[in-house]
Amino acid sequence: MKKEQTSWFSPSLNKEMPIAVYGDYGFALLLVPTAAADYLEYERFQLLEQIAPFIDSGKVKVYSIDSINNESWLNNNINPRDKSIRHQQWNNYVFTEVIPFIRNSSSAETPIITCGASFGALHSMNLFLKRPDLINGVIAMSGVYDLSEYTKGHFDDDVYFNSPWHFMQNLTDHNVLEQIRRSSHIHILTGSGSYEDPAASGRFAKVLYDKGIWYELDVWGQEWPHDWNTWRAMLPHYLGTRF
Repeated sequence: MKKEQTSWFSPSLNKEMPIAVYGDYGFALLLVPTAAADYLEYERFQLLEQIAPFIDSGKVKVYSIDSINNESWLNNNINPRDKSIRHQQWNNYVFTEVIPFIRNSSSAETPIITCGASFGALHSMNLFLKRPDLINGVIAMSGVYDLSEYTKGHFDDDVYFNSPWHFMQNLTDHNVLEQIRRSSHIHILTGSGSYEDPAASGRFAKVLYDKGIWYELDVWGQEWPHDWNTWRAMLPHYLGTRF
């Protein structure tokens, strides 16, 4: 499996941001880390190993980026408002820096699918729903789509507009809704085992249903916990059967 690493100084975040790229061809899978993790997390936990056949065959090219959750929602040493601002800067980094990097290293027509587990599922879903003109779909594993679960009681406009559970209920922009509806890849996946919250996935799926948005909700059984063995099984299954 071919792997390349690079980085650049991000104007959006005012810091150096690394990225790992796996493969040469295929649609772009943009991996967003869990919680406090980094851009190599999915490799360390052998998820890349599990999807290597799809990378080596040219079905998918993977781009794995850093989160900054330790500087935003998980940083208990700053004002809650500053957490919101920092997260908005990260969104801007993805939209104005990472997406163009993917386009330049693939092609302008390459579909981009965001993907993440746990907190990364929320971010992946949020990125897609905010900019369906740039991103073509999402694979969200074991997510909770209410950002206020992570904000320790803080709620402002930036929390609202980065919380899919909240803003999608009230989204009325016809153009944005139609762009979302055109996606055939909105996959909401969850186990039912330890520390999973399948009800959260169901509640959010109902929001999409009420907006006339196609989605796939797949709830796996009690033997699938909120852990890496679940995600190492889910992602290759979906790459192999849905793409």
